[in-house]
Order: sequence, then C-alpha cells, then structure tokens
Amino acid sequence: MKLAEAESKMQKTVESTQQAFNTIRTGRANASLLDRIQVEYYGSPTPLKSLANISTPDASTILIQPYDRSSLNILEKAISLSDIGITPSNDGSVIRLNIPPLTSDRRKEFAKLAAKYAEEGRVGIRNIRRDALDSIRKQEKAAEISEDESRDQQDKLQKLTNKYTEKIDHLLTEKEKDITTV
Repeated sequence: MKLAEAESKMQKTVESTQQAFNTIRTGRANASLLDRIQVEYYGSPTPLKSLANISTPDASTILIQPYDRSSLNILEKAISLSDIGITPSNDGSVIRLNIPPLTSDRRKEFAKLAAKYAEEGRVGIRNIRRDALDSIRKQEKAAEISEDESRDQQDKLQKLTNKYTEKIDHLLTEKEKDITTV
C-alpha cells in the first residue's frame, strides 16, 4: 500500500465520519437527518431524498414535498418507522416534521453518540495505518526498499495518521458544540 493510497482511504474515513455526524440531530432542523431513511417504493428500497423535495422553511421544521403525490402515505410511514424519533404530520400534499427542542438528557445522549462515531473513525484510520505499515515492512523484508526508506515512510505514515485523527477530533468538537448549543 502506497502512502497516497493510505491518505485517500483516511480521507474517505473522515468523510464517512462527517456523514455519520450529519445524521445526529441538533436543536435545528436539518434535511440531512433524513439521509438514511429508505422507502419501499414499487418493491425496491429507495432513498427518501430521491422521492421528494426536502426543505427547511424555518429552524424547527422540515418540509417534505413528494414528487409523486400518491407516495405521500408511504413516505409518512417510512419516516414514522425510522429511528429519528419525530412524528410526521401529513396535510394531504406535504409532510411536516416539527423538530422539538432537545432536552439536556437528549443532548448528552447525542454527544455520546457523536463521540462513538468519532472513535469508530479513529479506529478506521488506525486500521489503515496498520495495513500500510504491514505493507512497508513486507517491502523492506523483500529488499524492495532500504531500512532508511522504510523508516522514512513509516514516519510519513504516522504524520498522516495524526493529521487525519486531528481532523476527526476537530469535527467532533464542532458537532458537540452544535449539540450542546441551546
């Protein structure tokens, strides 16, 4: 595994962690809360965002306007069954999700969830580092690179690991600030 490949994988891990953070509810309405919701549409699971226009008209409301009006009840049912914990209200043409303000207990739960996602991201980065280190050591053993080159690559790999771990820590700090801000 080359350093560029390891860096690319680490970047994807950071992006994946960011996407996981986007699914955690803060006090404000955010359309990305609905990213993970799949709707059973004509026999196949389809992402909610590809079946409806999702907007946030104000800080506490998400408005879902289906492209196909006949799918309104299916969308409402999928949202009800999802893990976001918000009850949809259907007025016949659109679905409204009113985002209630978070209690301090819920904020603590969401902060713990964010910390869990961040740790999963850090573990992913360390696994990438481990695989890259194994590759470097194999190259050294097979005499493809010298001992000095091996050490140099290991140092660069550690710097990459530190850089991407810091990015995840920074994302976590921002998310915790969003969650705890009333």
